[in-house]
Amino acid sequence: MWPTALTDLCRIEHPIILAPLAGGPGTPELAAAVCEAGALGSIGGGYLAPEALRAQIRQLRALTSRPFLVNLFAHAAPLPSPPSAEQGASAKAFVAPFRHEVGLGGEPVLSTPPAFRDQLAVVVEEAVPIFSVTSGSVSRDDVQALKRRGSVVMGTATTPDEACRLVADGMQAVVVQSSEAGGHRATFASDPDKALIGMMALLPRVVDTVSVPVIAAGGIMDGRGIAAALALGAHGVQLGTAFLACEESGATSAYKASVLAARGGGDPTVLTRAFSGRLARALTNRFTEAATAGPILPYPYQNALTAELREAAGKAGNAGLLSMWAGQAVALARSRPARDLVGELVDETRAVMARLARFH
Repeated sequence: MWPTALTDLCRIEHPIILAPLAGGPGTPELAAAVCEAGALGSIGGGYLAPEALRAQIRQLRALTSRPFLVNLFAHAAPLPSPPSAEQGASAKAFVAPFRHEVGLGGEPVLSTPPAFRDQLAVVVEEAVPIFSVTSGSVSRDDVQALKRRGSVVMGTATTPDEACRLVADGMQAVVVQSSEAGGHRATFASDPDKALIGMMALLPRVVDTVSVPVIAAGGIMDGRGIAAALALGAHGVQLGTAFLACEESGATSAYKASVLAARGGGDPTVLTRAFSGRLARALTNRFTEAATAGPILPYPYQNALTAELREAAGKAGNAGLLSMWAGQAVALARSRPARDLVGELVDETRAVMARLARFH
């Protein structure tokens, strides 16, 4: 497409990153297709046990020889204490009717996710080309360990202050997540509810604050959004919702259908803690609406509480009980092979930039 500081840093042709779609939608096949199209594919490893993460990395390497990205959640603070017996019972009672609806018996187990340190060890051992972290940072020692293995290291920020902290920790690029973005909020240095800044306001502030390449993430679905981000000073873009309906996406059929049906007026998304206990933007459905009046446990216990429910709902095609992360521009989603979508994004961006050049 054109060279930027991001394409030079990551050794890619187009300054486009597939957002790490953790929890199912992201697959090695999707990542490989994006890589083969000249952009940067990714693995969202936040929920994967260490050996499952290693397996996905090696599977992706078998599908492409091009650079790729692996992302992990690095929660800024220790996980909260398990809920009390009373809190757990109340939360389980709330989800029980929904579990019954999809044929689940028994009670959910409020387990914790894989240890971040164990996941990070795999990333270092596998010498992944690019590593990114969300919902926190990593120490300078960790950054240096990754760099010694040849990895480029990025962090995710939702405010200028967070971007500065990431750069101080040694990050070589910063992904700027605006309020329009789908999925979990990456905020780690302030209240997530108070770090909801739109791209037009947030991106120029971060670009003016840090000296490393900045990647725009949130509400970008086509060449118009890419050109706008570049005009605001970004060195590249990260798109997640745009790839959800691609053929290689691991999103369930009900999820893909809901993404493609999100048309018409109004905002089809909501910021909710209903599924995981962390603030995230998702398509509004029956469960997000019901959860506004129900007890919600902190992450990761709410995530564990709803895990079996979400899996069973996906198999049953029950979109009302799925966690369908999506950004506010979801109405622009397209169903394509991922390689074709990357090609369309590149062509659209070139067309927009050529049209703008005529004004001069």
